[in-house]
Amino acid sequence: MKRGLLLAGLVIAAAIFVTSVTVLLLEWRSRETGQTTAADIGGPFSLTDQDGKKVTDADYAGQWKLVFFGFTSCPEVCPTTLNRISLTLKALGPLGDKLHPLFITVDPERDTPEVMKSYVDAFDKRITGLTGTLAEIDAVAKAYHAFYQKVPQGNDYTMDHSTLIYVMRPDGRYETLLRYDDSPAEMADKLKPLLQQG
Repeated sequence: MKRGLLLAGLVIAAAIFVTSVTVLLLEWRSRETGQTTAADIGGPFSLTDQDGKKVTDADYAGQWKLVFFGFTSCPEVCPTTLNRISLTLKALGPLGDKLHPLFITVDPERDTPEVMKSYVDAFDKRITGLTGTLAEIDAVAKAYHAFYQKVPQGNDYTMDHSTLIYVMRPDGRYETLLRYDDSPAEMADKLKPLLQQG
């Protein structure tokens, strides 16, 4: 039993590592070649926000965005990350109002709009929770090269997922990455010069 859990953990860790390396390689390629396009990371999506309203990427045009994939039943990474994002918004002061964090669930079966609203409101009302159908979540995860996978857990299940935070420009293009374990001060230091650009 322990060996099986260890093997499953190693496979999941390897998948997350590969996803992170892929995104970092895409970032390096785009910086070296100047070819930063929506086709690399990000792109059009159609989802449902925490108020039950259908939204698309066009609804967030003109805003700096932080895009993070997770789920409300997540025991550690997601609440820690959203708390750090909330503290980062506070650390940025007025500049924080130029940033729109989007928390996209990878568990749409359980994360209804009502569940998402209750969850994100506990951190910061500037964070928008997004859910959708399985097909819609698959599409947006692929667009962002985000990994996620359902993992059986007794009679229930949990979700494994990427832990990267994508920084997206107001024009919808990918800018850079933040790590979930970056401190709020580190996140604020990385974001401040970007937000000061306009």
